[in-house]
Amino acid sequence: MTEQTATATLSFHDKTLELPIYSPTAGPDVIDIRRLYADGGVFTYDPGFTSTASCDSTITYIDGDAGELLHRGYPIDQLAENSHYLEVCYLLLYGELPTAGQLEDFEGRVTRHTMVHEQMHNFFRGFRRDAHPMATMVGVVGAMSAFYHDSLDISDPMQREIASVRMIAKLPTIAAMAYKYSIGQPFVYPDNTLDYASNFLRMCFAVPAEDYPVNPILSRAMDRILMLHADHEQNASTSTVRLAGSSGANPFACVAAGIACLWGPAHGGANQACLEMLKEIGTPERIPEFIARAKDRDDPFRLMGFGHRVYKNFDPRARVMKQSADEVLDLLGAENNPVLHVAKALETAALADPYFVEKKLYPNVDFYSGIILDAMGFPTSMFTPVFALSRTVGWISQWKEMIGDTRQKIGRPRQRYEGETRRDYVDVESR
Repeated sequence: MTEQTATATLSFHDKTLELPIYSPTAGPDVIDIRRLYADGGVFTYDPGFTSTASCDSTITYIDGDAGELLHRGYPIDQLAENSHYLEVCYLLLYGELPTAGQLEDFEGRVTRHTMVHEQMHNFFRGFRRDAHPMATMVGVVGAMSAFYHDSLDISDPMQREIASVRMIAKLPTIAAMAYKYSIGQPFVYPDNTLDYASNFLRMCFAVPAEDYPVNPILSRAMDRILMLHADHEQNASTSTVRLAGSSGANPFACVAAGIACLWGPAHGGANQACLEMLKEIGTPERIPEFIARAKDRDDPFRLMGFGHRVYKNFDPRARVMKQSADEVLDLLGAENNPVLHVAKALETAALADPYFVEKKLYPNVDFYSGIILDAMGFPTSMFTPVFALSRTVGWISQWKEMIGDTRQKIGRPRQRYEGETRRDYVDVESR
């Protein structure tokens, strides 16, 4: 931890405590309250932990006011412009951008692990055909611990490394298999001659009966979706992975827990909600009606895909994603797709409306990623599995960092109890 820079004095009842203050390399100072209960007999109260730093981390930094996202110090826009997903995976996992030789070795290791155990095909068939792909992914990723026994010992650095590469390599295969199973098509095996994003698209949309050439514009757009969702600091699913990992659970179980958390509509389902809203709007002519509703404080309706809980300015990922969205829509033709036509018109209207500009309610990454995935042909049920695939490397990087932190303890949040105080049991006949 950074050296102590100051002290905070906390006075309550008849007690006065001196609490250390630490200054990180970026972001607000933190008050160390680890001795608060031991020395003062009180807890802090912070629902959602929005004012609590639960760990030290060197991976990702977000400045919501400035609209800045850094991975290991590198701005996301520079990475999106010059890098690709697997290079960003290396950066997140190991802390530095790779040399040419290191990148070639890493890409080779990932490529050699893209196939899944053949018996896992039978595991898929145990699900109902109409099962949501996220339900399938939670089950299958959790079950990886039953297939890959040689990478479960979290105390062994080599086994942690093997598990990390396996999940990065196999999650596209598992996500594509979940999609294929949900639509009744045969599984498509990986093609290791293709890059990461192209391979995923092929496994989702190819069929054994004919060839599937991957369009480079769509492949680049998918690579950017993966890159821009790779990690986002201590969000709900990442915190879930860390909490599960703090108990010593194996890495596959921890990532399965993260996928389950991501499934929630307030987290990973935002781009799906955005597409559903666009379908509800229906036509560009109805946009003024919905914008008026969004401005009405008495109307619970809100424009999905605009603004962000963390970013109080423009979402830096959205700038890059908009470029990809424009390229994809130019390729596929938004005019022929009513939903995409509404999306383009809504974006133009919102960016020109003083209300949204003043409140900085700009389109966020979910708005554009949903548009791109819909244009590619993914159903909304696959939006969150793609998000899970993207975020896997972030979860693994955070998990590995936590395992290596000697100060880390098993997670055990406290509570403010508001229930009944002690009372005696009464026999059923006397109640």
